Amino acid sequence: MINTNIKATNIELTPAIRAYVEEKVVMLGKLIDPNDTIARADVEVGQTTKHHQSGDIFRAEINLHIAGADLRTESEREDLYAAIDEAKDELMRQLRKEKTKRTDLVRRGGLALKRMLHRFSRSNEAEDNV
Repeated sequence: MINTNIKATNIELTPAIRAYVEEKVVMLGKLIDPNDTIARADVEVGQTTKHHQSGDIFRAEINLHIAGADLRTESEREDLYAAIDEAKDELMRQLRKEKTKRTDLVRRGGLALKRMLHRFSRSNEAEDNV
């Protein structure tokens, strides 16, 4: 479970917006280690300055703090929910990349250990044949 802090800027944080943000953060939790006790998402949603000629521009920013990484993304759209979705999608991409990086590191370490053991066993076989 990810602790979530939600902040609204220049808009009212309605229960519908809060529920939508929490739903998206739960989706992020699927890619985070369940044993990660420090996982925290700081989410800021809001309206940018009110002087845009094309109408309202909404902004969503998500800062995700997990063990070993701090990830951040932000999005600006004409629809608040679209901005939240885009920020969530970008963070999912970053989480997948981070997870792949860690998995590759473990695999490379395992491969190095396997090669080292293989060399060790070959040297023992050579000594036995002498």
